[in-house]
Amino acid sequence: MRFATNLLFVLTLLFTLTAPKKAVADVGYYGFEPEIVANYISVSGRKLGYVRVAVDLMLEDINNLAAVEHHMPLLRDAVVEILSQEPEEKIKSLTGREEIRQKCLERVKTLLRQETGKDIVRDLLFTKYLYH
Repeated sequence: MRFATNLLFVLTLLFTLTAPKKAVADVGYYGFEPEIVANYISVSGRKLGYVRVAVDLMLEDINNLAAVEHHMPLLRDAVVEILSQEPEEKIKSLTGREEIRQKCLERVKTLLRQETGKDIVRDLLFTKYLYH
């Protein structure tokens, strides 16, 4: 009885390991070049600050890379616009940075959906985020 149980376990394990895997689209990344630099107005309103951000897009499928490259000027403009409208407190806080990232992600997704008719972007990452 014990031998039969062990044999069943081994056969199940072998079947699981050798079963064909479901085809998954190849996720790809596209980095904005050059990095984005945008000005913001400080709390005092007397001096300008700036934020410098390196942005990478996580694509649902690497085959959509050409579409992202084609629409890159539109996407860069959207991210710069969002960054330049944010207050200093939001730029300099961790929770604010995440809110800004989410805004940028939603805007980029919306723009690409309008232009291509497809959901192309899975996520937007800030791989560098510096402010002064």
